[in-house]
Amino acid sequence: MLTQTLKSLFRRDLEQLKREVELYQDEKVIWYTERGISNSAGNLCLHLVGNLNAFVGAELGKTGYVRHRDLEFSLKNVPRSELSAKIDETITVVERALENLTSKQLEAEYPQQVFGKPMTTEYFLMHLSSHLMYHLGQINYHRRLLDA
Repeated sequence: MLTQTLKSLFRRDLEQLKREVELYQDEKVIWYTERGISNSAGNLCLHLVGNLNAFVGAELGKTGYVRHRDLEFSLKNVPRSELSAKIDETITVVERALENLTSKQLEAEYPQQVFGKPMTTEYFLMHLSSHLMYHLGQINYHRRLLDA
């Protein structure tokens, strides 16, 4: 079933996100931006955690999570240990939410019109997985380029 595949992909990529955060030699560099780079790895991490907790956790898993998207990009110097804990919590939230989804729910329209038009829940979950991978690649490049 698609939910098992998505659980596997989200876990794999969130665990890689945690590894990337932990691989920075200098924790301060997690929050560094350079000319032409508008978001730090730390802010991208907070954004990914917020995004998944809102769209998967709160909307599908009914966790009650309240997103503060502006803080995902404005908070600075959150300790690495706190980022790692947030990632671990997100893995649990996503897995629990996906575990309870039925095929009928996956094929149904996602409860929000995020892109201004209706889409199925399975389509949006695939988008969220791609979104995670996109920013994960940015974080990997940020680390390798700026933490050298």
